[in-house]
Amino acid sequence: MVSHIDDYSNYDALVVGAGFAGSVVARELAERANKKVLIIEQRSHIGGNAYDELDSSGVLIHAYGPHIFHTNSQRAYEYLSRFTAWRDYQHEVLADVHGTYTPVPFNLNSIELHFDEDKATALKDKLVSTFGADTKVPIIELRSQDDPLLSELADFVYQNVFLYYTQKQWGLAPEEVDPSVTARVPVLAGRDNRYFQDTYQGMPLDGYTKLFENMLDHPNIEVLTGCDAHEVLLFLAAGDTPPNAPFTKILAGGTPFEGEIIYTGPLDFLCAKRFGMLPYRSLDFVYKQLDEKHVLPCGTVNYTVSEDYTRITEYTWLTGQDLDHTTIMEEYPRAFADEPGQVPYYAILNDENRAHYERYLALFSELPTFHALGRLAEYRYFNMDQIVERALALADELCANELCTNEPCAK
Repeated sequence: MVSHIDDYSNYDALVVGAGFAGSVVARELAERANKKVLIIEQRSHIGGNAYDELDSSGVLIHAYGPHIFHTNSQRAYEYLSRFTAWRDYQHEVLADVHGTYTPVPFNLNSIELHFDEDKATALKDKLVSTFGADTKVPIIELRSQDDPLLSELADFVYQNVFLYYTQKQWGLAPEEVDPSVTARVPVLAGRDNRYFQDTYQGMPLDGYTKLFENMLDHPNIEVLTGCDAHEVLLFLAAGDTPPNAPFTKILAGGTPFEGEIIYTGPLDFLCAKRFGMLPYRSLDFVYKQLDEKHVLPCGTVNYTVSEDYTRITEYTWLTGQDLDHTTIMEEYPRAFADEPGQVPYYAILNDENRAHYERYLALFSELPTFHALGRLAEYRYFNMDQIVERALALADELCANELCTNEPCAK
């Protein structure tokens, strides 16, 4: 860590943000291309939203909501495995549906909990015969079926699992939410109660923060925390130009900067919201320490027909800590209003908002050394493994014309 920078020209690359996107690229540029890299992080810590820490009772909590690693990407898994060992953890989620704990994604076991034996058998047979065993069926697709049995199942799942939960999470009906989001929690034509069916699943053995500490432990990497990128970077357009004119010059610390810039924050904030703020959803968290070993039957319970919060997470299930007490976290979604301490967690995806975002992105079209990377910078929804893959792909591109000291990891 460094506390102050006098001359940014000493660095070959500036990375804004010390989450997965920024940290992976920083490590790759430092290691493979022997670049001197500075990470600028607004928060007082590294790790982005995956940051974890011990609370006052000794429970390892995720400060920005639960993060469970899962992927089918061998490259992403093997890359992160350089910096952590893994605790084998298979995440399960239950929905509290009128007092009945129900596996999510809603599956064949879930059907048996909510329908009599004959109806359950008919629904299960129809679901499997129509879509195939173990197929994941988005709720929107299920609701589009004409078959009366599938319609009955779709209506039940929609009313009891998706509708209220989605309204709380997004402030929208499921039909108004981008299909890429609703498809994340499908109906499963199988009996796998795990929330994810990916090949590689687990939790960093010593926590996410330790993973990031290991990743950023390289002589070519320095990290400046507690620094807003606006205090460092200035983007200039040529001459006296209108608001839509693209930037042509980058200043870092008041002087021209010619190196690579990887930016992982919200583009609208980097541009002082000149076209208006992009819409985001935020989250409030309420933590409770309890003198019980466990209060939930698994790591997460979703509240799909009741409560103002969407879910409760119990962290000792995730960490595997064997304690006589526990910490739970209630999660309350709300609109992002750029209030002090508020975090923009999710882009609200639709055509209008994408066009709004593209207007900001166009401002950087003439800066080949500027790279927007990650959930906020690209105004998209990515899982952790997808961010790692995208960061590695960008690093491959940036290192392609360099005399790299190491070969890229296997694709």
